[in-house]
Amino acid sequence: MAVGTILFASYWSAWSAREVAIEHEKLLKDGFDERHLSNETSSNSSFVDINTTSAILFVVIASCFLVMLYKFMSYWFIEILVVLFCIGGVEGLQTCLVALLSCFRWCEDAAESFVKIPVLGEVSYLTIAVSPFCIVFAVLWAVYRTVSFAWIGQDILGIALIITVLQIVRVPNLKVGTVLLSCAFLYDIFWVFVSKWWFHKSVMIVVARGDGSGEDGIPMLLKIPRMFDPWGGYSIIGFGDIILPGLIVAFSLRYDFLCKRSVRSGYFLWAMIAYGLGLLVTYVALNLMDGHGQPALLYIVPFTLGTLITLANTRGDLKQLWHRGLPRTPCPHVRLQQDQQ
Repeated sequence: MAVGTILFASYWSAWSAREVAIEHEKLLKDGFDERHLSNETSSNSSFVDINTTSAILFVVIASCFLVMLYKFMSYWFIEILVVLFCIGGVEGLQTCLVALLSCFRWCEDAAESFVKIPVLGEVSYLTIAVSPFCIVFAVLWAVYRTVSFAWIGQDILGIALIITVLQIVRVPNLKVGTVLLSCAFLYDIFWVFVSKWWFHKSVMIVVARGDGSGEDGIPMLLKIPRMFDPWGGYSIIGFGDIILPGLIVAFSLRYDFLCKRSVRSGYFLWAMIAYGLGLLVTYVALNLMDGHGQPALLYIVPFTLGTLITLANTRGDLKQLWHRGLPRTPCPHVRLQQDQQ
C-alpha cells in the first residue's frame, strides 16, 4: 500500500514537472527572457521546494508536536486530530479526484471553467461538483470510525492526502533530500528508542497507539488488518514513513523524466526497489522483536538514500544530482540557431 502510494504520487509529480519544463522551453524559444520567465514561473508555481533550513526546521517542529501529543494525549485531543485529518483528507481526496476526472473528455470543460468564490478565489466547476462527495465521505468516516471496516475509509483519505503532499512539496536536489532524510532518521530513532530514558516510555509508540486517550490511536497513519494473526490487530505505518522517503523517490523520477532516461538506466526503479526492501526489513525486524515498535526510517533511509547516492556516484551523476537536481540542457536559442544553419 505504501509502495503503491509513492509510485502513483511519483508519476504524477514527474508528469507535472515535465509539462512545466515543456511549457518553459516553448516560451524560451518564443523569445522570452529566461530570468524574467524564471521569476514569473516561481511566483505562479503551485509547487513548494523545500531547502536545508526548512528540512531541519521540520524535524524540530515535528519533535515539539510529538511531545505535545504525548503530554496532552486525551480523548478530546484525538478528536481535534480527527477533525484536522478530515480537513486534510477532504482536500487531498478532492485534488486527486479532480486530477483523475480531468483526464476524461466529458469532464474537461468543467475542469477548465472557473467561478469566483469569496475567500476561496477562482474554483473550477469540477472541484465544486466533487467537494460534497469528499466532505460526506470524511464525515461518515469520522462518525463511524470505530467500526471494524473503518480502516478502509481512513486509508483512502490518508492515501489521497499523502499523494497530494508529494505532488505539491518537492525536494529540489539530492543535498536537501539527504539533509531531510538524515534528520528524519535521527528523529525516528530518538523518539522510539532514546526517549525511554527521559520519559520512561517510547514517546513515538505511545502516541501512535493513543495510550490513555480511549481511542485506537492517532488517525495520521495507514493500517490494514493482519490476515494471519490469531490475535487480530492491525499493521500500521505512519504518514512520515511514506512522505519523507517518497519525496526523494519522486525526485528521482522527475530527474529521469527530464533526462528522458529509460526505466532501467534511470534512478526511479532502484529507488522504489530500495524503499520496498527497507519496508520489508522493517516488518521482519518487527516480527523478530516480538511486535515491539521499530522506527521504520531506521531501515528505509539507509536503503533508499544509500542506493541513490551509490548509484549516482557510480554513474558520475552525483555532483549534478547533489547541487543542481536537474539535467543540463542546452539553451533553446542555441539549438534553434544550429537547426537554422
